[in-house]
Amino acid sequence: MTMLSGASLRGGPAERREPVAVIRNLVASFRSTRRRVHALRSVSLEIAAGEIIAVVGESGSGKSVLGQSILGLLARTPGVELSGSVSVAGVDMLAVDDRARRAVQRHLLGAVFQDPLTSLNPTTRIGHQLTERGVSRDRALANLGAAGVSSAGYRADQFPHELSGGLRQRVAIAMALGAAAAEKERSGQAAPPIYGLANANGTPQLIIADEPTTALDVSVQAQIVLLFDRLRKEHGCAVLFITHDLGVAASIADRIVVLYAGRICEVGPAADVLGHPAHWYTKALLAARISVDTPPDSPILAIPGAPPDPAAPLPGCAFSPRCPNAQDDCRKVMPDLMERPALNGAGKVACFHPQPLRATVGCSPEIAANPKGLQSGAIEPAPPSSPQEMALELVHISKRFRVAGGRLGFLGQNVHAVSDVSLAIPGGGSLALVGESGCGKTTTLRIACGLIPADAGEVRWGASSGRPQLVFQDAGSSLTPWMTIGALLDEQFGRRGIPRRDRRSATLALLETVGLDGRAADTKSRNLSGGQRQRAAIARALASEPRILICDEPVSALDASLAVRVLELLQALRRGLGVALMIVTHDLGVARRVAEDLAVMYRGEIVEQGPVGAVFAKPAHPYTEGLLAAIPTTEPGRLSPKLAGEPPSPIGLMKGCSFQPRCLYAEARCLAEKPTLRDIGNGRRSACHFAERLAGRSSPAFAEQPAGVA
Repeated sequence: MTMLSGASLRGGPAERREPVAVIRNLVASFRSTRRRVHALRSVSLEIAAGEIIAVVGESGSGKSVLGQSILGLLARTPGVELSGSVSVAGVDMLAVDDRARRAVQRHLLGAVFQDPLTSLNPTTRIGHQLTERGVSRDRALANLGAAGVSSAGYRADQFPHELSGGLRQRVAIAMALGAAAAEKERSGQAAPPIYGLANANGTPQLIIADEPTTALDVSVQAQIVLLFDRLRKEHGCAVLFITHDLGVAASIADRIVVLYAGRICEVGPAADVLGHPAHWYTKALLAARISVDTPPDSPILAIPGAPPDPAAPLPGCAFSPRCPNAQDDCRKVMPDLMERPALNGAGKVACFHPQPLRATVGCSPEIAANPKGLQSGAIEPAPPSSPQEMALELVHISKRFRVAGGRLGFLGQNVHAVSDVSLAIPGGGSLALVGESGCGKTTTLRIACGLIPADAGEVRWGASSGRPQLVFQDAGSSLTPWMTIGALLDEQFGRRGIPRRDRRSATLALLETVGLDGRAADTKSRNLSGGQRQRAAIARALASEPRILICDEPVSALDASLAVRVLELLQALRRGLGVALMIVTHDLGVARRVAEDLAVMYRGEIVEQGPVGAVFAKPAHPYTEGLLAAIPTTEPGRLSPKLAGEPPSPIGLMKGCSFQPRCLYAEARCLAEKPTLRDIGNGRRSACHFAERLAGRSSPAFAEQPAGVA
């Protein structure tokens, strides 16, 4: 197997660097019920010192298994079979004993996982967790500062649940930086083989970051991406960055590795892989990406079919059943990695008939006629709704929560979660509610569904709409695990009074509506893929015949191809059934594609609202500008600007504009006078003193702000 090694940092001169990790012919399989699942199939890769490699691919492609193998987490796991070698600083993590493996994990490796709340101990203060690996408190506080945590001493005395999602992720990165300087053990045994290889500053040589930005809003995501880039430059850490977001991969990676069905199908410099993909799977991933840099009138195409069964590997190319250019040799013989056309450095592609760089010459006639080379399943822009009765109205709603304060908890304070919010969605219409974490989106959603009461204001459901139905972010947790999908739907049909003899046919018809096979009726949620679970959750919501669906981050945890299909389903429900949609999301690309209207929340208030196209073209509030500027694109090496500072605390009242501490346009008036949400014409509202001036700008200031400016 050809080794894939790094040659140069992005934008720098080509130079040979010693690898910090070498993976050779790695094969990983897991024992499942009556069969063996093949997760990795002969993966070979080199990670150079100071290099950032992004690993991309659909769910189930083997990305996380690769990261866990490098960390040595699978070496002694029952039911796991590993072959090949995984060397970190010359130590084979699959062959050494437990003592040596733990020494490498402690001194040379760091790990950052997707959900920091589950990787941090909820019963232990942050400072104690940072010093568990033998790091001094001073070093731990320095690591917090390096990870972008202000007031490190104060944060070190807090518990994980007291931090925001972005701060928890920064704490996880600080823990990854906490590799104590290796010292000779005094137990009388031989020193571990990594002695002398740890960095002098105590930082790890390699950090495995597994989806570290998936659940974060765009501003925090941009800060985390900038942080990894700074850590590489200042500390020389190599990073294996696992993600399904090609925009994030483009902004940070020197090289990109594309995994499919446990094999590397393409690898090379980020500019080549994203700008001139050679493998048809890479091309399909790019075509399926939901992004604001895609023209609104351009369809986003789902990848046809589904990944192959990992328990029954195909004899030929694993992508051939889904490939628009597959030929007979593709189905019979497994292609090895071979040199790919390169513009910015060496690369490899595992394809007998790779995509040409600038033309479709040599492709099949069907592909020549269809340059995108993909099937239907496209997300068209959101269709306009016809005027009719309102499906949902929120009229001046407010919600406060009382939190304990003081040493004995007697000094309570008010958290202003939602303040004077008014929204309206017509029947068959769609509205997206966006904003940073903690701005009040989820509380607004819960009030709209009737899950919690508002302290003030009124919630109105249309006369023919009924109670809204909610689709949660994590469909797997919202579906009862011991019930089949058919039983869940049967339960809803029973509440509607449908006779038992008719429920089976109603179940099959509803499953067909959401794009699921009838066999799903007899399947439990744990046996469905992520996209199938989300469709099943939508089917359960539709079983009560609602006229409005409220979706809480419906695709944030899904890869691009699955997200396209779920969003296309939501659009089809609007067109076919007239269902209104309210979508809470931190992904502005999703909002642009699915919604007619966009509402932007900040510190519990609506700061801008209007038609989605107009808001994206000329935002009328500085906060909206900042959110749009923070969105990652597939332009290699473009580190998105970040919003300055942190969102203010929702506790208590603020004088003046709540965004003014972070605003580039703030003036004395903003400190003294609170702007009200007012009409600025063309169906738009903004809570900014200078809204008309901002909406007339052709080049927003945040877009001009250089990357890394705080």
